[in-house]
Amino acid sequence: MGKKVLSKEFLLENRESLIADYYATPPAHKRVKHLTKKERKVLGIGKDRGTASVKNIRIAPRKVKIVLDLIRGKNVNEAKAILRYTPKGASPVLLKLVESAEANAVNNNELDSSSLYVAECYANQGLVYKRIIPRGKGSAARINKRTTNITVVLKERD
Repeated sequence: MGKKVLSKEFLLENRESLIADYYATPPAHKRVKHLTKKERKVLGIGKDRGTASVKNIRIAPRKVKIVLDLIRGKNVNEAKAILRYTPKGASPVLLKLVESAEANAVNNNELDSSSLYVAECYANQGLVYKRIIPRGKGSAARINKRTTNITVVLKERD
């Protein structure tokens, strides 16, 4: 009942159309076409970028998004300089994440470090630790300690 794996010859013959279908945004009623890890490797999908992500950082997502808006679309060196001198709690985490994404792009995908820029960066809500604090008349109030999942994607400028 598993998915039929496409042959290497078929993948190489129809490379352009398969990559176009993979990156195309589908209509709302259609299911997204998924390729297996082996098929993505043969087609070279993901070799034009360097990514890094971190999960469950103990900073609220809305505070991280303020800093992410500063570096989106900037060159890597400029983004690192901005993060180094931004007085926000998310800056050290994002600096480390950008450096990790740069190392992944250079070492794993042989991209040029000087032409990399921050193509995508987003922060999504992670786990929420729910705590309580005592209040008057024997009641209690809820405290939500929010966490964030952050992803940074670097690409080469043309």
